[in-house]
Amino acid sequence: FNEALQYFQTTDLGDLLKNIQPTIRRTGLAAISHFLFGPPRLHRELLEERDLVFAIAQCHVDNSQAVHMRVLQTIYKRLIGSRLDCPRFGAHWENIGFQGTDPATDLRGTGFLGLMHTLYFVMDPETLPLARDIYKLSQHPTQNFPFCVMSINMTRIALQVLREEAMSKECNRRQQVVGVLNEFYVATYLHLYQLWKTQQKTIVDSGFVLKEVELFAKKNPKQMLRRLEVFLKERRAGGIPRGTSPDPQAQQPSPTQGARAGTGQGSKGKEMHFTGVCELPPDMEGEARLI
Repeated sequence: FNEALQYFQTTDLGDLLKNIQPTIRRTGLAAISHFLFGPPRLHRELLEERDLVFAIAQCHVDNSQAVHMRVLQTIYKRLIGSRLDCPRFGAHWENIGFQGTDPATDLRGTGFLGLMHTLYFVMDPETLPLARDIYKLSQHPTQNFPFCVMSINMTRIALQVLREEAMSKECNRRQQVVGVLNEFYVATYLHLYQLWKTQQKTIVDSGFVLKEVELFAKKNPKQMLRRLEVFLKERRAGGIPRGTSPDPQAQQPSPTQGARAGTGQGSKGKEMHFTGVCELPPDMEGEARLI
């Protein structure tokens, strides 16, 4: 991850930086209220790092860049458990939750940052077991969902929370943006995973669950990060973290759940327009456009 990040730090992203919108544009009473009662502003020395994040979120996959290709290959191999590289295009990408033969087509809304977050998830030794647990659930016969597309939605939510400046206090405290955003992304995916698993959600519930996760993440960023910290601590201690349940395959769904699950199973793959969720207009005042 650090190698890939360094690549972007040393690449000229000037043209992309011109088009970013790192904060929400507020006017009138909303602007005054935010100034007086809103979260603290990001420290000046962190603005360049924040802007880099939004620039990466505008980057497209470049087949001619070795780093871009290695990021894709690494994500695939870490989730599948393979040591062999895979072709750039092909149905194998659907096995890890992209919606077609080319992962790049799913990245609208988050750009290359969507891949960077997934890379962080599967490369950090503390979060890799969680990533594989979520991936296992995404392959469930009835509770399946597209792992990588869902991951991209978690990145979208994290970006929006950063844009609303709700993460600024923690970034200021730790004097970094990328690290806090990485952890918030994982915390968001953990929150979705716990909801999905314990409440027996299926793909037909995806829009509602994503909206619920997004609203909770925006209102409770500190709590989200704290939950992740506690979860990882309990996991290190060898216990079963709170908020999880036994393998859902061992649970008998109700007739209603079974019917909904059947619908979800039939929706798997290209028929699911998951990234459409990324294009929902945010419920807030001001001109807040997703990337």
